[in-house]
Amino acid sequence: MSNIVYERATELLEADLGAELMALDVEAGTCFGFNSVATDVWRRLASPASFAELKDALLSEYEVSAEQCSSELRDLMANMIEMGLVRETSAQHIQDN
Repeated sequence: MSNIVYERATELLEADLGAELMALDVEAGTCFGFNSVATDVWRRLASPASFAELKDALLSEYEVSAEQCSSELRDLMANMIEMGLVRETSAQHIQDN
């Protein structure tokens, strides 16, 4: 079982737009629009979480198959990492801090 967890890599100024979120990375000068699923994931990452924890939470909130959820969550996390919003770290690192 993987000991990788995801955590926020940056602080954003946030504004709620219904179920969606607009966020600004002040240092980078970048604005992000999060759909409802990305908003849900971002909020859950206020505390580090594993892929399985995120997936289970999404499966309890949305009507989607486990396979589709895994695939789309994997893509979302890759995009968030690429944009510098999220980073992968080890669960051990989190426990040590």
